[in-house]
Amino acid sequence: MNFLLNEVIKYRRDLHQIPEVGFKEFKTQKYIINTLKSMGYSPNTICETGVYVYIPGIKKECIAFRADIDALAIQEENNCTFSSKHSGFMHACGHDGHTAALLAFAKYLTTTAEQNYSILLIFQPAEEGPGGAKFICETGILEKFHVKEIYSFHLFPDLEEGTISTKAGPFFAQATEFDCKVVGKGGHGGMPQKTNDPLIPFTKIIDSYQSIISRNLSPFNAGVITVGKISGGTARNIISNSVDFYGTIRAYSQEDTELIIKRMKEIHNGIEIAFDIKVIDEFRVLYPPVINDNILYNNFLKISQDFNFIQGETLALAEDFAFYQEKVPGIFFLLGTRNKEQNFISPLHSSSFNFDEKVLLEGVKLFAKLLEDRNEI
Repeated sequence: MNFLLNEVIKYRRDLHQIPEVGFKEFKTQKYIINTLKSMGYSPNTICETGVYVYIPGIKKECIAFRADIDALAIQEENNCTFSSKHSGFMHACGHDGHTAALLAFAKYLTTTAEQNYSILLIFQPAEEGPGGAKFICETGILEKFHVKEIYSFHLFPDLEEGTISTKAGPFFAQATEFDCKVVGKGGHGGMPQKTNDPLIPFTKIIDSYQSIISRNLSPFNAGVITVGKISGGTARNIISNSVDFYGTIRAYSQEDTELIIKRMKEIHNGIEIAFDIKVIDEFRVLYPPVINDNILYNNFLKISQDFNFIQGETLALAEDFAFYQEKVPGIFFLLGTRNKEQNFISPLHSSSFNFDEKVLLEGVKLFAKLLEDRNEI
């Protein structure tokens, strides 16, 4: 597939210059459509800014491949010839690479004979939020085209360049956001007896959270509660009326997420009684956990022996690919981009994230190998 190298470089660098956030990927959509048409395809739009291509095979049963196409609201700091032309926006999570790889895979398919299984290529908007995969699934496209399994990957700078990694079962976490406010009674810092300081019950709440994971979840189940933002007070000698705090929950099953939220609410209720304050809380359950199908994983493991594969670890990241996996079996894997010699070491979502496009061919080759293997069934 090395004949695709120049194409995949061009696709990625063209896309990198026009980053757009979720459901605003109009230039990106136009680029994808024009590129697919130049290959002889008849692409269709979906969910306003998404694109899909259906390639009929001998069987009606279909294998789907997905790429996310959105970017982030980050000002790029890379000084390269193809840097973002949209000030304040950047492909800092590698979705330009994912899209370029799927376009290259589409190009590869034009060189092959009719496939045994039909193929669906999904160029999905809004992975970074609010979860474009959910809206794609709600269109009924998976049912319409008889999709039996789905695959996708994510570039990952924590892995060495070209390394493939995944695991069976829970791989990425379910993500939940929470916003909380502890409401007391403010006043003079020198006369605390005339106030009801919300800071004291706030510290008790945070302290109590620490027992939820260690004493409520099974020791064989992982979970995270992180408070990442705290806001309260105006001056050193004034007791505030309230304290606001914000955080995230990560778990690997719906049941564990529900248990964590239940215990947090119970802690809030108890603190309200103990300190005569009010706790206002809001929880937003976002993407489900990414759970790789065991049967497909065993097949993936066999195929990946031709690649630089390492066993993956469960990660507390989140990915809306999970919505597809609620509908059909699927595999989500990581493709390493770390290259110290070229200084490609910046993490995802950083203003200096970058990678060598040749690594994208590993993703294309793996897609092709998966398809070849499934066609033999």
